[in-house]
Amino acid sequence: MQSVKVWDPVVRIFHWSLVLGFAANATLVSDHSPLHLWIGYGITGLVLFRILWGFIGTYYARFSSFPPSLSAAAGQLSDMVSGNKRSHRGHTPLGAWMIYNLLGSLLMIGLTGYMLTTTVLANANWVEDLHEICVGWAELSVVLHILAVILESRRTKVNLPRAMITGRKEIAVE
Repeated sequence: MQSVKVWDPVVRIFHWSLVLGFAANATLVSDHSPLHLWIGYGITGLVLFRILWGFIGTYYARFSSFPPSLSAAAGQLSDMVSGNKRSHRGHTPLGAWMIYNLLGSLLMIGLTGYMLTTTVLANANWVEDLHEICVGWAELSVVLHILAVILESRRTKVNLPRAMITGRKEIAVE
C-alpha cells in the first residue's frame, strides 16, 4: 500500500462544514427560523467558494482532475460488476458525477431559498415547491453518496472516510 496525499485542508474543511450545515438545516433547525436562513447562506457561500477552489486549488481539488465522463463512469460500473479493484487517487468517475450533482443541487437550494425571502416571491408556491424538490433530491443524493462511500471502501479496501479526515489515501501500488 502507498499513502498518497489527496485532499487538502480546504477540501476537508469544506466537506465537513457542508455536512454539518446541511444536516442541521435538514434535521434540527426549523424551516422558518432565521438560523435556517443563515445556515443556508453559509452553505451557499461554501459551495461558491468550493467552485472557485475547483479552478485555483490543489491538483485533486481542481475540476480538471475529475471531469464528468460517461465512459469513465461506465468503466467504473463495469469494474464494480466484474470485481476489478482499480484504485483512483482522487475522485472516482461516479464520485465526480456525485460532486457535480451535489454542488448544483445545493446552489439550486440556495437560490430558491433566497427567492423565498424576496417580497415578490415570498408567497410563490412554485418556488417553495422547487425548493423542497431540490432539498429532497439533495437528501437522496447524500444517502446514495454515503452508501457508495461505504461500498467502495469495502470493495476497493481504501478507507474513503478516513481519507476525508486525514487527507491521505492508502492505495494499492500498481
